[in-house]
Amino acid sequence: MNFKEELSKRTEEIEGIIKNYLPAETDFQKTVMEAMNYSVLAGGKRLRPMMMQETYRMFGGEGKVVEPFMAAIEMIHTYSLVHDDLPAMDNDEYRRGKKTTHAVYGEAMGILAGDALLNFAFETAVGAFDLEMDAKVGRALQILARKAGIYGMIGGQVVDVESEGQPISNEKLDFIYRLKTSALIESSMMIGAVLAGADGGEIQKMEQVARDVGLAFQIQDDILDVTSTLEVLGKPIHSDDKNQKTTYVTLKGLEQSKKDVAMISERALGTLISLEKNNLFLEELIRMLITREK
Repeated sequence: MNFKEELSKRTEEIEGIIKNYLPAETDFQKTVMEAMNYSVLAGGKRLRPMMMQETYRMFGGEGKVVEPFMAAIEMIHTYSLVHDDLPAMDNDEYRRGKKTTHAVYGEAMGILAGDALLNFAFETAVGAFDLEMDAKVGRALQILARKAGIYGMIGGQVVDVESEGQPISNEKLDFIYRLKTSALIESSMMIGAVLAGADGGEIQKMEQVARDVGLAFQIQDDILDVTSTLEVLGKPIHSDDKNQKTTYVTLKGLEQSKKDVAMISERALGTLISLEKNNLFLEELIRMLITREK
């Protein structure tokens, strides 16, 4: 398997799926639709929908019922970035090498575009019932809602914002990362497993895999914030330092952080392989996260 070719092929396929679910830019409210579409189509690795699709395939899933959820998870991820970049939060003007949504459309429209993407994500996801009227779709919706909310991503963001400028413990930092970053990856892999008909034990194992993947991903993000450049990363570097945020690197140091990324990623792979379901592409995708440069 040529991983780079397969990654490119899958990314292109996912781009097509996401575009199919984006709103048409019409009527008096078209500005918010333009801002939504600008935000979603500004690039990105499409990691969450890809992991959802690969998990779905790994458990023998066939058909299109996963596609509305793939689009929805990317909309939720994108809305969180749009709001994260706002002046009241990180106040960043660049994301993925492009101007952030509020920098292009203004702060008010940035807020509304984020709100609209969150709501539209659920409009999109419930459309899965049109494809398959099954309890699995309802269970997937429950996971999507919980992992994106106060017990998931938003909860992590709250603790992150409140912790700015304060020294925080390793335990609290783990909590932030588990909710802020891991929760949507957990959502992706769990939904893929649920929709494909995996059993409870298998779904729980995928949650563990995703939790470790999210943690490793966030630590790598902290490493890149210190070691990368604006050109390579596509967003401002040293933003954590600027915002007086405690990160894994400030707590553990650069070398230990690099070791921990490798260790946590290998643990995720070990759990994945123990399922004996065989998805070589998914394994390589997780390995790629350890060595990524942006």
